[in-house]
Amino acid sequence: MNTETTNRQSMPRHGGGRRGRMSGEKARDFRGTMIKLIKYLSVYRNSILIVALFAAISTVFTIIGPKILGQAITKLFEGSIAQLTGTGSIDFESISKILLTVAGLYLTSAAFSYGQGWIMAGVSAKITYRFRKDISEKINRMPLGYFESTNHGEILSRVTNDVDTVSHTLNQSLSQIITSSITVIGVLVMMLSISWLMTLVALIIIPLSLLVVSLIVKQSQKYFKQQQDYLGHVNGHVEEMYGGHIVIKAFNGEEKSIQRFNQLNDKLYESAWKSQFFSGMMMPLINFIGNIGYVAVCILGGYLAVQKTITVGDIQAFIQYVRNFTQPITQLANISNVLQQTAAAAERVFEFLNEAEESPETENPVDPEAVRDRVEFKNVRFGYNPQKIIIKNFSANVDSGQKIAIVGPTGAGKTTIVKLLMRFYDVTDGAILIDEHNVKDFYRKDLRQMFGMVLQDTWMFNGTIMDNIRYGRPDVSDEEVIAAAKAAHIDHFIRTLPEGYNFVLNEETTNISQGQMQLLTIARAILANPKMLILDEATSSVDTRTELLIQKAMDHLMANRTSFIIAHRLSTIRDADLILVMRDGDIVEQGKHKELLSRGGFYAELYNSQFEMGQAI
Repeated sequence: MNTETTNRQSMPRHGGGRRGRMSGEKARDFRGTMIKLIKYLSVYRNSILIVALFAAISTVFTIIGPKILGQAITKLFEGSIAQLTGTGSIDFESISKILLTVAGLYLTSAAFSYGQGWIMAGVSAKITYRFRKDISEKINRMPLGYFESTNHGEILSRVTNDVDTVSHTLNQSLSQIITSSITVIGVLVMMLSISWLMTLVALIIIPLSLLVVSLIVKQSQKYFKQQQDYLGHVNGHVEEMYGGHIVIKAFNGEEKSIQRFNQLNDKLYESAWKSQFFSGMMMPLINFIGNIGYVAVCILGGYLAVQKTITVGDIQAFIQYVRNFTQPITQLANISNVLQQTAAAAERVFEFLNEAEESPETENPVDPEAVRDRVEFKNVRFGYNPQKIIIKNFSANVDSGQKIAIVGPTGAGKTTIVKLLMRFYDVTDGAILIDEHNVKDFYRKDLRQMFGMVLQDTWMFNGTIMDNIRYGRPDVSDEEVIAAAKAAHIDHFIRTLPEGYNFVLNEETTNISQGQMQLLTIARAILANPKMLILDEATSSVDTRTELLIQKAMDHLMANRTSFIIAHRLSTIRDADLILVMRDGDIVEQGKHKELLSRGGFYAELYNSQFEMGQAI
């Protein structure tokens, strides 16, 4: 795409953004979001099933361990009693075999645990990659209107913070959910096999734990949602202020910027500490409840041992199972909090992925190679808001190779016409034709490749001058790049730089002026060799000498090409083949410069007012 529409230093920013949520909004659709996330993960179901199997095997071996270890404790206890009474001795051989068996179980459990962790780390990385890939591709399919009405920081937050949150949960919590669930079931079975009465006492703690969990989750859920939202607001504000820091300093806006940041940061802080406070309460409270059950089990176990209902080894195993039983419940309770935060992040990602896209491409596209450069605007009507039409009835014919100037006061619709021509927006009514073909009958990529744009705002990415010039045609030779730079009258300046064409442009570059940047964008357009040109006033912010260089370069660029010039200074378009004068979305006059002046109409009024202003200056 041979268009330069933004400037690294002056990219348009939009405060607030339509995606923001206030703290009073209703809770999100947790269930619906988790269903979407599960469907999204279905691609990796085989890997996740293997993780689940490994986690289950690891957990089962861990669960069996205490029961077998209890046999060793029983033999040790019985042997000790036999030694004291003189009726026998401790059977160390049997105890050794039991301990070796337990060690083997735990080693096998550790091996499967390591395997499931390794696989899950890979799955998590793939999911993160896929999320970001889908978001990146989605961005390329989004209409320009979305980005003009949405805070850039909000979009960035989805790509970074929200995806990271989902990825971290999947990596850390998914296997833990599996192991904790199996542990609860397995431990319950083992506890029942030892003593149903002791199990009943241990289970009394569950309703109380669930009550505490439900109360805490109910409070923490809304604060986790707010935390995720306000994190996006803070990121958006920081990105906005960083991008426009020169303007902020020039207008003494630092205090207002800091005040706004403090307001957003205070709200983020308030929601963050509350969410962390409530989630932090869960572990101590559940541990306290678990310890009460632990004490009750110990007392009852001692009584049953005295009654010789169970062995001492069984008591040891049961006590260990009680601890193992409460721990996974605590983990599941903690994970429930994490899942709330994950749902908030995932819903923001899915919300973005579900945004309306550009209208589908045509199924039978026109071959751009067979098209020349004759353009017709046919009764074009358009409004960014369908209820507010700003281009009311625009009609014009542009012959091949003509230089067309579009003039008019601010808000007349000049830039909008260009956006429609490039299909950044589609017309509400009417049509734009290129060689009798509707622009909707081209692939957007092919359509935009027919145009080169040189705008008032320049844009350069972090890279060498050579790479920046060949941005639209990365496969051209260095010699062609240099030839384009010479045609743009920028070759001499480039060679004065420390590394010439390999000089790296970045945010810290201070020895490249606005005019020189403009000449680089012209060189880029020359190299792209488009069929048609769109030129915004490129000389309004440069000195007279640089203006002459830019004008020469633009004249070279426009030679034998259909060119659309959005003119702010009318003195620069005197030699245009056709001047379209716009006011309130309509063409009110059209013709050549002298012809329009002689009519004494709206164009003459605009021209004379600029001339008088120039004389006054």
